Amino acid sequence: MNRLSLLGLAAGLLLLGGCAKSDSPSSAAAAPAKPRVALVMKSLANEFFGTMAEGAKKHAAAHAADFDLIVNGIKNETDLAEQVSLVEQMIAMRVQAIVIAPADSKALVPVLKRALTAGIVVVNIDNRLDAAALKEAGIAIPFVGPDNRAGAAAVGRALAKKLQKGDPVAIIEGIPTADNGRQRRLGFEDAIKEAGLNLVTTQSGQWEMEKANGVASSMLNAHPNLKAIFCGNDNMALGAVAAIKAAGREGKVLVAGFDNISAIKPLLASGAVVATADQHADQLAVFGIDAAREMLRTKKTADRATPVDLIGR
Repeated sequence: MNRLSLLGLAAGLLLLGGCAKSDSPSSAAAAPAKPRVALVMKSLANEFFGTMAEGAKKHAAAHAADFDLIVNGIKNETDLAEQVSLVEQMIAMRVQAIVIAPADSKALVPVLKRALTAGIVVVNIDNRLDAAALKEAGIAIPFVGPDNRAGAAAVGRALAKKLQKGDPVAIIEGIPTADNGRQRRLGFEDAIKEAGLNLVTTQSGQWEMEKANGVASSMLNAHPNLKAIFCGNDNMALGAVAAIKAAGREGKVLVAGFDNISAIKPLLASGAVVATADQHADQLAVFGIDAAREMLRTKKTADRATPVDLIGR
């Protein structure tokens, strides 16, 4: 073999050695990569979460060089198994962070513990996870979101100003096992007590317009003198307004909501809905995503209060 052939063989061996080294697990792990952040929401049939998703996508597009975003949600508000499955999929994909608006404050804790055990950063938005369930699981997950009780109390006071002391009123609450549903109900109750109104019934509309429509119809039949319905979100307020119209009691039964979705705005303008609360759906996930990115950098966790504003007359 001549000198030129020997040099070529040596170069080839070096090249093969370099390829083997670059394919090694340690080298692949050392290679820098953008973190993947998963946003797991509740029902995408709810305009609030559609707006949340769009806000998150715009934020991700503006920071495309910094992180990748995976957006998903469930079909309806009560499909807890589907949301658990989504989190399990994100664990299997080995994302670096999960930002979640849990459909239930307790049921998601076990799977989120598995995510933490897998080394994934988890941030809770919108609906606060149950403190006792977190303590029992031995984990801590920061909450980034609004004070739902204070927001609902402000909405409730705006509606109460249009009523007389002793007037009979009702509450259509969200899912009772969801912390934000409980907090909004408590906020409405605070305002009702302050105004001396008579709370005659509280029932769940499961966050959904159709279910709330049926609940409101039953309330109107059972309480002919009902003066107002406080609704835990705007979807349910839409259902209540439709029930009031069908019963021929427009202008006689007032409605309040929560979320300030676009579909509620004409009803605010007409007076069919007196007030709602804007918790800035387009930014709520963004706040959570930025908190997760900060946690990836600093390894520090902290709750963060986000704005909620009264919208109405």
